[in-house]
Amino acid sequence: MKEKNIQKRIITSVVSALVLLLMFTGIARAATEFRYQHDPMQNPDAAKDIIVNLNAVYGYSPSPDGSLKLFASEDWTDEAVVEKGRQERIAYLASFQELYDMLYEMQDEGYEIEMIARKISTRRNELRWESYKDDPEGLETLKQRNLEKYGNELGPTPEYLFEQYGSWETVITKAFSSNPGMDACLGLYDEMYDTYLIPDEEEEEIVPSEEETVPEENAIPKTGDSNELVAVLVMLALSASSILGAGLLFRRKITKE
Repeated sequence: MKEKNIQKRIITSVVSALVLLLMFTGIARAATEFRYQHDPMQNPDAAKDIIVNLNAVYGYSPSPDGSLKLFASEDWTDEAVVEKGRQERIAYLASFQELYDMLYEMQDEGYEIEMIARKISTRRNELRWESYKDDPEGLETLKQRNLEKYGNELGPTPEYLFEQYGSWETVITKAFSSNPGMDACLGLYDEMYDTYLIPDEEEEEIVPSEEETVPEENAIPKTGDSNELVAVLVMLALSASSILGAGLLFRRKITKE
């Protein structure tokens, strides 16, 4: 009976060690895979919509309290799910070429800036809707989000944007930008960084030099933190000691009997 109890202790110790090993393998994976050059959390427009999530594929997921809350329930730790969303967003952003063509054509034809802004802003909303042509559930989510954020299921109207930014030139510029929070969640923040209209005086804080590091609480580090490594080693050592101790005790019981 005593031998069975000792065997159970050994098995329990082995299982505990394996669980710890799997846990810290996951931590190491999350800590080494991805890191943005520019810190999304230093961008107020992104920070209000996302949270740091070390388990997420790109280190961020939508905040349940931000304008992207309708997407917060998606599994941002699933690489296949996130990659699908990433490719769909890349295709959507590529459709902006139509907006550039429209802008140049209207400028060449001498249209007033307000007319250009209205036309481009309206077409931008249409492109967003068209990107969901094969995703009716996603379209419903988009409609709901637009209603909550802009009071219009089609998206922000030219009048709404003019009231927000105060100039038709800025309305045009914003038509070529994308939501920085969603870009951060889908691994596209660096690629779209120059479209976010972040004031120049903030850039030195947002873009670290080669000698600087992004604050740990706002980015996934390239290598695991030294304190985390120490914790891993200590826990694994304790588990190993437990296994070894139980094994020696078992041997002594066998020898005595």
